[in-house]
Amino acid sequence: MSNEILSTIKSPQDLKSLDEKALVKLCEEIREKIIDTVSVNGGHLSPNLGVVELTVMLHYIFNCPEDSIVWDVGHQCYTHKMLTGRYSDINTIRTEGGLSGFPKRSESEYDAFNAGHSSTSISAALGIAEAKRLSGDDSFTIAVIGDGSLTGGLAYEGLNNAGRFKKNFIVVLNDNKMSISKNVGAMARYLTSIRVKPTYLRVKNKVEKILTHIPILGSPIKSLLKRSKSRVKHLVYKDTLFDQLGFRYYGPVDGHDMDALKNAMLAAKSTKGPVLLHVVTKKGKGYQYAESDSASFHGIGQFHIETGEPISSKKDFSTVFGEGLCRIAQNDEKVCAVTAAMRTGTGLVDFSRIYKDRFFDVGIAEEHAVTFSCGLATKGMIPVFAVYSTFLQRAYDQLLHDAAMQKLHMVVAVDRAGIVGEDGETHQGVFDVSMLNSIPNTTIFSPCYFDEMKQSLNTAIYGCNSLVAIRYPRGGEISRVSDMPQSSMNYDIYGDRNAKKLLITYGRLFANAVKAYEKLKQEGESICILKLCRIKPIDKNAIEFAKGFEKIHFFEEGILAGGIGETFDYELTKIGYTGLYKITAIEDKFIPHATVADALRYNKLDADSMYEIMKND
Repeated sequence: MSNEILSTIKSPQDLKSLDEKALVKLCEEIREKIIDTVSVNGGHLSPNLGVVELTVMLHYIFNCPEDSIVWDVGHQCYTHKMLTGRYSDINTIRTEGGLSGFPKRSESEYDAFNAGHSSTSISAALGIAEAKRLSGDDSFTIAVIGDGSLTGGLAYEGLNNAGRFKKNFIVVLNDNKMSISKNVGAMARYLTSIRVKPTYLRVKNKVEKILTHIPILGSPIKSLLKRSKSRVKHLVYKDTLFDQLGFRYYGPVDGHDMDALKNAMLAAKSTKGPVLLHVVTKKGKGYQYAESDSASFHGIGQFHIETGEPISSKKDFSTVFGEGLCRIAQNDEKVCAVTAAMRTGTGLVDFSRIYKDRFFDVGIAEEHAVTFSCGLATKGMIPVFAVYSTFLQRAYDQLLHDAAMQKLHMVVAVDRAGIVGEDGETHQGVFDVSMLNSIPNTTIFSPCYFDEMKQSLNTAIYGCNSLVAIRYPRGGEISRVSDMPQSSMNYDIYGDRNAKKLLITYGRLFANAVKAYEKLKQEGESICILKLCRIKPIDKNAIEFAKGFEKIHFFEEGILAGGIGETFDYELTKIGYTGLYKITAIEDKFIPHATVADALRYNKLDADSMYEIMKND
């Protein structure tokens, strides 16, 4: 693979001397490098391939870091990183100690704002632009947001305020007709209508130009048309939604046509006040498999470049959840599935195909998803909202105020719970337990195995009557205990009940606890394991059982503050426990990107750490 141009780019200034032919060649080299890197490290392939020309032209036209580019979500920033002095390190992306897979201010002055979740760019960019205005800085601020992110409410809050800004502010709408799953809703239809009627803006501009050049009468007629409420105005000045919000709208522009992008960006740059530049791109551009199946290649693990096939395809919890929900829905027409633009990632593809009328993709709008589910529940439906742990954080108020306070029966399937690994700080699912644990009228299950996942789902739907969460990790089972009896769904006991030491845990950490137990047993050490499956409310019998041990150690793959370990300690204290009690959990910090195994080890949640702690305590 040749990178003769890309390897010479040390900063965006190096782009300025390249001619159009060299820029096109550079884009080809960037695509090859992205495909090669993601095939080895995993990451976001389709989003990055879709914005290569757009990113190159942004850095060609604008002057970063004086001009600020704020990337929405940030999963499309690989080209940006290579053009801003990080090409030599791009092979380290998403690896421990290497580049982050998302923009990170501590990594480079060119990363204007950290990202990882959607719909934040316009608000953040407007704040940056206002701060520049206050300091007399007239440089440009550019928010790059996808059409999928425009399904998130925060984006509209930002647009609503940015329309009043009078300085150099540009929103680039990267319209690829996709978020992760296919975009849904009124905004998707609206953008489609703009894409299929691209001529009106050209007509509007031509009429303005003609009127401006008519001596004496031209300008007054132009002004009259702008103020008029007549049908003539509607024909000539057919405003978009963005115009109505105060933006000057340019587009749609072919996001893979360098000349068209250059002209559009220069036009946007010459316009005072807020501009919305509508760019149409193809997700997965330049890699056949990603173009034909951009959803599967949105975020992907290692894969074979020649075939597009993943290197590992083991069964995972998301798949088991989807299969289980389909089985239940087959016999119960009240069961519905809700997702926030994550149909593929949460295992709901089959459900969406088989039970179309009961499948609801609400776009990237987790708050709406929860309250919408609550509305379904008031009329006797049983909504199951599947969402990644890191994205559920957005909906805390709705979970508390709309679901739990009204004791409405809805199920939240919390996917990617716990440490997720290479996606890093913005995606680690370690806050959901402390968040949900603080909400009354809430039940939380944390299964360790696939069969427990199925049991938890059935219990959540038919054995509970308020808010229920089932949390499960990314990937599959770590290991299986052959002599483990069928779960009671509340708690299970494994090991020597007469031991003096008790290890308590839940979720996939139980597999690590068993490995520690077996190693200790070989050395003549004796411990007992209490495995919680229902972690809120904790079964009172589990508390009574734990009271009989001299030393208790709780291991938790979540934040210590407000977690189940602290709750268990409180419940033990209430019944007079006076023995030794210690918690190993994640301290007050964010967890950087590394493999799941390494992150567990660093936080003393792996089998070897459990062994050492239990042996030496």
